[in-house]
Amino acid sequence: MTGREVAVVGVGESELGVTGCSIYQLQTQAARAALEDAGLRMSDVDGLATAGVERFSATAMAEYWGMRPAWVSSTMEGGSSFELMVGAGVDAIRSGRCRVVLISYGSNQRSAASRRLRGMVQPHTPADQYEAPYGVLSPLSLYAMAAQRHFHEYGTTGEQLAEVAAAAREWALLNPKAYRYGAGPITVDDVLSSPMISSPLHLLDCCLVVDGGGAVVLTSLDRARDLPKPPVRVLGCGQSVTHITMAQAPDLTRTGAVESGAAAFAEAGIGPEDVDAAEIYDSFTITVLLTLEALGFCGRGEGGPFVEGGRTRPGGAFPMNTNGGGLSYCHPGMYGVLLLVEAVRQLRGEAGDRQVPDPEIVLAHGTGGVLSSHGTVILGVDR
Repeated sequence: MTGREVAVVGVGESELGVTGCSIYQLQTQAARAALEDAGLRMSDVDGLATAGVERFSATAMAEYWGMRPAWVSSTMEGGSSFELMVGAGVDAIRSGRCRVVLISYGSNQRSAASRRLRGMVQPHTPADQYEAPYGVLSPLSLYAMAAQRHFHEYGTTGEQLAEVAAAAREWALLNPKAYRYGAGPITVDDVLSSPMISSPLHLLDCCLVVDGGGAVVLTSLDRARDLPKPPVRVLGCGQSVTHITMAQAPDLTRTGAVESGAAAFAEAGIGPEDVDAAEIYDSFTITVLLTLEALGFCGRGEGGPFVEGGRTRPGGAFPMNTNGGGLSYCHPGMYGVLLLVEAVRQLRGEAGDRQVPDPEIVLAHGTGGVLSSHGTVILGVDR
């Protein structure tokens, strides 16, 4: 029923790169851009979902913006947090708890040099008691373990992982906001010849470390149709959590995206074959292969062959990470909100030189922790 449907009506991003800004400033930039995009004001927002501030994220940002929201969420599940926030925001709007939800994030990790080894800052956690003492570069070494297992079980190759990075760079060269815009293309050989960081992952298999932020605005579809931009319908959402320490991961090559994807597809009433483009969390190249398999775009162990032959590059049969992804566009610690921003822009036809021809359905999938948490959101044009 239309009255219970929810749509994205605004998206925005902050300055990206090395900004010198505070987290509060970056979130404000992104929120202001998203609200302007929606044709709304901060005074219209009565629901706030945010992460990034160290404690009480939603309360802190509400105070900073002078808000008294009726509904808040400070979900903290790493890179998947914002996909989970979409699901929660949809429920809040449908239930009448609020009418307009602002989802925001910002991180100044590059300017503040705030990314540190987890084992140095949380000695009381299970991961830091039982994994960090063995020299783990978290999360890099743990994703590398998953890659090694995938290599062993399915014959996946470094060349196939490298194709993910090379394809992302090709998209980034079409996106003036991308951190690597203008840096030039990279080849599979370039990735394989970059320094080995944690075998089998090379430097160019790893995401960027930059400042940045993004924001998304949700409201009911009925109200959305009266706003300036074409509404983008939220068709389906799903979530899953499996573990926090890698020692407790049930399977290194099967992620919780199996469950989150199945739930989102079931709610949307479609299947993977109906998706026109995908924005897949790419903290590392192996993250992408595991997620493609888990979401059903290819069979288990078939992620490597699936991305070969330029399939995910501009002009390929399966457009993926069309802004350049976390590998070449922007990765401010928790990248999931920017997956949603790009998905909306593609569906509105606002992506410029990187625009996918006439997409009707775009999937965004966020991954948090060490393949720990998963959020899938399926978005579609308003027909």
